[in-house]
Amino acid sequence: ANHNSIESIRKEHLRLSDPANAGTIDPKNMPVFFYMGHSIHGNEPSGANAALLTAYFLAAAQGKKIEEYLRNTIILLDPSFNPDGLQRFSSWVNSRKSNVISTDPADIEHNEAWPGGRTNHYWFDLNRDWLVAQQPESQGRVKKFHAWKPNVLTDHHEMGTNATFFFQPGVPSRVHPLTPLRNQELTRLIGKFHARALDSIGSLYYTQEGYDDFYYGKGSTFPDVQGAIGILFEQASSRGHAQESVNGVLRFPFTIRNQFVTALSTLAAVNAMRVELLTYQRDFFKTAAGQATKDPVKAISFGSNDVARATMLAEVIGRHGVDIQKLNNQTVNGKRYSTVFGVALNQAQYTLIKSMFEKRTQFTDSMFYDISSWTLPLAYGVDYEELRTGISGEKITDFKIPSGKLIGGESRYAYVFEPTGYYVPRAINRLLQHNIRIKVATEPFFNSTGKKFERGSVVVPIAGQEKSEESINYIIQQILQDGIDVYAFNTGLDYQGVSLGSGSFAVIRKPEIALLVGDGVSSNDAGEIWHLLDHRYQIPVTLLPVDAISRGNLSKYNTLIFPAGS
Repeated sequence: ANHNSIESIRKEHLRLSDPANAGTIDPKNMPVFFYMGHSIHGNEPSGANAALLTAYFLAAAQGKKIEEYLRNTIILLDPSFNPDGLQRFSSWVNSRKSNVISTDPADIEHNEAWPGGRTNHYWFDLNRDWLVAQQPESQGRVKKFHAWKPNVLTDHHEMGTNATFFFQPGVPSRVHPLTPLRNQELTRLIGKFHARALDSIGSLYYTQEGYDDFYYGKGSTFPDVQGAIGILFEQASSRGHAQESVNGVLRFPFTIRNQFVTALSTLAAVNAMRVELLTYQRDFFKTAAGQATKDPVKAISFGSNDVARATMLAEVIGRHGVDIQKLNNQTVNGKRYSTVFGVALNQAQYTLIKSMFEKRTQFTDSMFYDISSWTLPLAYGVDYEELRTGISGEKITDFKIPSGKLIGGESRYAYVFEPTGYYVPRAINRLLQHNIRIKVATEPFFNSTGKKFERGSVVVPIAGQEKSEESINYIIQQILQDGIDVYAFNTGLDYQGVSLGSGSFAVIRKPEIALLVGDGVSSNDAGEIWHLLDHRYQIPVTLLPVDAISRGNLSKYNTLIFPAGS
């Protein structure tokens, strides 16, 4: 019956998170929304395997209780947040499983090769990516979250083999101050359902130890700043089919059982607490609206002369249902910028906006399991300012980076672009891949209008190229699409700086890049560099195993990148 009217149910539910409508809604007759998420770390597979049992149970179980659950609950079930990592891990353990299972922790089955299955294709930790959502898995997941606004989200993980089972709440002193006290009270009430379920099967567990509930970029905390409850589950890992532990031999089926049981205990809790959870969500956004009205800061502006960088930050914020405006006033902190965006605080996601822009330097508890600071404009290198008045501008929903300008029209002499744009490396690579000779300035120089170009600016001479003038002009048009302004020079004469034919312009070599990967290298760091070069800059890169240094000829590379590691 719910599926027959699922879209109208979804839209009615979204009204709870709209402060303008929330006060008129009585949640007593509404279904509760429950998002079940599994194994965001691919080598923590008990969650994904339990998801299959949960799906089967929800489809096949019969009786009054399950009918009540399905009538009163809208369930979103994601069986594998990280399919790439899960595939790497399952391939490893299944191809190294003995007929007589080895429980020895030293067995190769329990010791994955680099980079392991924890991360996604580009070796990103997806459980740190909910807020900034840089990877496609995260972007799809966040989009789904905001489309449905669940009341509870569960996040099934694994931890060390010698542990037992953890469920939230975490350490009480390590909760983000923007998370309401009521959130933690509801989390404790839900915890009682987990305890009863685990008690009934004799499984050991613990809570309120070890783990934070602070960084809003993790799945179990991301909901807490949006009127929902995030629940982290951590199951001791067999890291394969069976492994010795201080608690006896830990077998994979046992780990799956605990995850399955707590998925069902959450379902029971969500139903028993349905009205409380829906009321909490409604009140969260009503309270946030009141806080926004009282807040002396009415808006935040951020700007940069790098249109790509500013637009990318606007896109990150906009993904979370936050209204963004392109401002008419192009100054931030008294400085003029080519691109300035603004975020009004008086909107539904007030609390989330505060968390993105705050500079928090004092903490109740100085011990952290994880990330403690994430001021997004600082991460993107843009200037930002808190405003005591409202903002005026055009609301934007398309975060495509606007094209740069060709200043001075087509040239028959040379083109120049400055080195400050985020996508300048991609622009340089476009030219080099077409075998166009380009140079970089080692001294300042000026054009005929008197504009100064600093060291690092890139010069594309027309003369002496293998490509025709028309071909070069065509590629210059492509560079504009990266948000980079290109200047046409019709003379090389410069009496203020150095002329374009000066020896102070160095030829840029086409890079032949090897990125070291393998044992001793931080896979997170290597993955970040690989993703940057491959995905964003579209620069070819060889992933070179560390042992190739001792056994191979490296003369074909002019660039070696050593990520962090030992």
